[in-house]
Amino acid sequence: MLSRSMKRFLSLHDFEKAAKDRLPVPLYAYVSGAVEDEQSINANRSAFRRYAFRPDVLVNVSRIDTSVTLLGKRYVSPAGIAPMGLSSMTSYRGDVAMAVAARKAGALCIMSGSSLIRLEEVMDAAPGTWFQAYLPGRQDQIDALIVRVAAAGVETLVLTVDTPVAANRENNIRAGFSTPLRPSLSLAWQGVSHPRWLFGTFIKTLLRHGMPHFENNYATRGAPIMSSNVLRDFSDRGHLNWTHAADVRRQWKGPMVIKGILNPADARRAREMGADAVIVSNHGGRQLDGSVAPLLVLPEIVEAAGSMPVMIDSGVRRGTDVLKALALGAKAAWIGRPFNYAATVGGEAGVSHALKLIHDEIRRDMGLLGVTSLEAIRRDHLADA
Repeated sequence: MLSRSMKRFLSLHDFEKAAKDRLPVPLYAYVSGAVEDEQSINANRSAFRRYAFRPDVLVNVSRIDTSVTLLGKRYVSPAGIAPMGLSSMTSYRGDVAMAVAARKAGALCIMSGSSLIRLEEVMDAAPGTWFQAYLPGRQDQIDALIVRVAAAGVETLVLTVDTPVAANRENNIRAGFSTPLRPSLSLAWQGVSHPRWLFGTFIKTLLRHGMPHFENNYATRGAPIMSSNVLRDFSDRGHLNWTHAADVRRQWKGPMVIKGILNPADARRAREMGADAVIVSNHGGRQLDGSVAPLLVLPEIVEAAGSMPVMIDSGVRRGTDVLKALALGAKAAWIGRPFNYAATVGGEAGVSHALKLIHDEIRRDMGLLGVTSLEAIRRDHLADA
């Protein structure tokens, strides 16, 4: 039964305003913002407006199947929850809430390596959740992390490869967000002036679990969020290359996905290296500003990937966005910020409602497009708008 508080959220867009009201300004800025002039985050949404639909009519759409099979597993929908770091700072046990909601719905979900909850806890609560790893800087640290991830029961490993150096997130600094978090009168006021977040997320976390740490960048526990060592933990990836990814491929026995591909040559390299799939992504506009919108290069990357499945994230917000991506060759689409906002305002129930909204949109849009299965979505269903 949908609670009265959730009924007012009719689309994924609706969660953002409510989350903005609840979150301290620095935390909302961290989630919502991108880098520098925000060219890429704006381009991500604009790319979907470049295409319009050409529906088939008089098709029997009384039965519609929205399910997708990826890497040997069946999911109820091609739309999944993308990995988002620090989610348990914006909602209580946010990573668990999102993973459990996805498991109950039969939906795709990737847990972030920049999370503040141990991956073992998430995997215990929601087996089958994919895990996104940021590779450490030394080979022995990489090896140990991969051993830990396997021991935690992770089935599908996602390597994010578009963060060799720290991005220039000016908006975070202007809004008062820093890594590490630095106590200040301004930050204290933000907590006091947002009591639902202060008592429902931050203090509740401190009392039950202690000061949050980065838990999953290494095989061992990382630095607390207020430690200066956080910068060290995120600054040692500049030398990583395809050799490191190939070493992980040799160690990892399950499906392995490369996330952060924007170049067809890199898709071919990933396929030749033995990757099982790739995710076309510009990190939601949070890394290199001016990087191309994934949707615009998706057809080239699908061609380069051959039989290897290609997925997409960055800018996906509607069922129509998912169908456009599928028409251009994607097998699935990942959505980030809206699920973070949904967890902020409603915890697991909020994420469950958000998943249902996007699933219902996909089903409805397939009916209006005149297709009864994802495989029936074709490139000629799209026109250049």
